[in-house]
Amino acid sequence: MSEEAEQATRRLKLKLALEDLREMKGSGTELVTVVIPPDRQVSDARQMLQNEHGQAANIKSKSTKKNVQAAIESAISLLSKYRDAGERGIALFTGAIIVGNNKTRHTTVVVDDPPQELISFRYRCDSRFELTQLEDMLVDKKSYGLFVIDRSEAAYGIASGKRIHVQEHLVSNIMGKHRQGGQSAQRFERLIEEAAHNFFKRATEHACSYWLPELENIQAIIIGGPGATKDFVVKNDYFHHEITKKIAGTTFDVGYSNESGVRELVDNAGGLMGEIELDAERQAVTEFLEELVKTHPKATYGEMMIRQALEQGAVAKLLISEGLKKNVVEIKCQSCANQWTASIGRMDVLPPCPSCKSDGDSLKELSSVSLIDELSIMAAKGRAEVRFISVDSEEGAQLKSGFGGLAAVLRYPIM
Repeated sequence: MSEEAEQATRRLKLKLALEDLREMKGSGTELVTVVIPPDRQVSDARQMLQNEHGQAANIKSKSTKKNVQAAIESAISLLSKYRDAGERGIALFTGAIIVGNNKTRHTTVVVDDPPQELISFRYRCDSRFELTQLEDMLVDKKSYGLFVIDRSEAAYGIASGKRIHVQEHLVSNIMGKHRQGGQSAQRFERLIEEAAHNFFKRATEHACSYWLPELENIQAIIIGGPGATKDFVVKNDYFHHEITKKIAGTTFDVGYSNESGVRELVDNAGGLMGEIELDAERQAVTEFLEELVKTHPKATYGEMMIRQALEQGAVAKLLISEGLKKNVVEIKCQSCANQWTASIGRMDVLPPCPSCKSDGDSLKELSSVSLIDELSIMAAKGRAEVRFISVDSEEGAQLKSGFGGLAAVLRYPIM
C-alpha cells in the first residue's frame, strides 16, 4: 500500500474506533485508559500499572475493585507484547462496558498505529475513556485552493474545514483603455497585453508558491472571476504544472476579484468541493456494480466471499464501507473449553457457545481485531488496492445496506 493509502487506513481505523469508544460506558470508574507516547518506555507504563493494581485493592466496592483490577491486568498483559511504543505511540482502552439488558462485557481497544504521534503519557480510570489526544488527530486537514482574477486585480487563499483564509490581494498596473498621447494604437495595445501577461504571471506565481508546500492536503484548486480572464489564465498554462493537475474542471463566475470574490467563490463552489471527494468513491462503486451484472463477473461481495477471494489473491480493488463496524473476536467457552471466532459489533453481546450454548459470564473474549484491520492486511499481502467508501452518496449507502459494506473488483472471475 502507498503511504497515502496507509494514512487513509490509519485515519479510518481511528475514526471507527473513536465512534465505538465514545459510546462505551462503565459502571463507576472501571474503564482504564493508557496513552503512551513514542518517547516513553512501555516497561515504565507496565510498572506504573502494577502499582495501580496494588492501590486498587483499597477500593471498597467489591464489584468495582474486581473490574478495575481485571482491566489493569488486561492492560499489563497486552503491553507485555510490545517492546516499545513504536513510531507514533500506543493508546489502550480496556474495561467492563455496559451492553444490552444491563449486562457488562470486558472489551479492549488498542490503537497502536495512530495517524500522528501521541503527545503525552496519560493514565485514567473513569466511567468513560479519555479520548482527547486521539480526537485531535481527526481534525480535517483537507483543503481547497481558491483563486479569483480579472485584468485589474486578483486574490488567492485556501479553504479548510469552515475556515477561509485569503493570503493576498494583488492589483494590476494595466493601463486603461484610453490611448496615451503619441502612441500608435498597435503599440498601445501591445503594451496593455504585455502588462496583462506580467500581471497574470505574477498573480499565479504568488498563488502557486503559497499552495505548493500544502499540496499534499489540497483536494482541488478552484478558479473564479467576474469575466473571461479566469478561463484564459487556466487555458494558457500560467500555473505550475503540479498545481495544474489539481485545478477543478469547472470555473465559477463571481462578482469581484478581491477578498469578497474569494468568499463568494466558496459559496458558489461549495457543492463542487463535496462532489470532488465523493466522485472517486462513486466511480469505484459503479465499477463494481457494472461488473457484478456481467455473465462471468469479476466481482464479489460479503465477508465470506471476500475472504475467499483475498486468500486466492484474486482481489484487484477492495471496497470497504466506512459504516462497517465489526470486530473479529476470538472467544473461549469456560464451560466446555470450546474456542471459536465470530464477527460482531463492539457493543454487541458475545454470541452463545455453538457447542454447549452457554452464554454470559461463561464466555471469555481472548482477542479482538477490527475486521477492517484484518481485511486490509490480507489485501496488502495480495497487493490489492483498498478504497474506503463513505455513506454520504447513494452508491456508498447502497454498498453498506445492499452488500454488507464489503465488495471487491476481481482480477479474474471466481466460483
